[in-house]
Amino acid sequence: MSLDLLPSFIREHYEVHEWKHACAILKQDFPDEWQEIVGVLSDFRLLKSWLTVGGGRKSKVAEAFDGALGKLGWQEKGFDTKMVVDGVSLDSPTHKVDCFKNRVALEIEWNNKDPFFDRDLNNFRLLFDLRVVSVGIIVTRCDELQDIFDELGRGTSYGSSTTHIGKLLPRIQGGGGGGCPLLVFGIRKSLYEEDC
Repeated sequence: MSLDLLPSFIREHYEVHEWKHACAILKQDFPDEWQEIVGVLSDFRLLKSWLTVGGGRKSKVAEAFDGALGKLGWQEKGFDTKMVVDGVSLDSPTHKVDCFKNRVALEIEWNNKDPFFDRDLNNFRLLFDLRVVSVGIIVTRCDELQDIFDELGRGTSYGSSTTHIGKLLPRIQGGGGGGCPLLVFGIRKSLYEEDC
């Protein structure tokens, strides 16, 4: 199984799932991006101070990943896509990808409404079919983190209808990503640190 290609730290501290040999494709065909993703995931810690404050446009978790990958040349990326039928051009807009580099697309879904997963998977499917994306990656939270949110009195802010791995896996297993190789990382309790 190609998950064995991941360092033991990642396998121990993230709930990892893959489809269509995403790890093997990343490591073999995109070795620089593979190393960068592994490095960012290895360095990440979920800080208590990020969980005790109210939300805004972007969570501290998303900012941490965006910032770390941004320093390595990953960018938020939109795509201008259209279909041509009998000479008539029809716009077919896609949603921006949080972090994109060299045909690898990564989304961070920390605490959005769970239909955001449908949007991400549809985006990966379409961009894969258009030969723009080779692998799609989603970083989200494990269901087990709810215990920590409840202890901090923030449980209602992280409800069951928000983005977490329990809402994502059935969508992928049902074919939501189409033919796109997918890799999912769920942040586990073991990455939590009390910094305040």
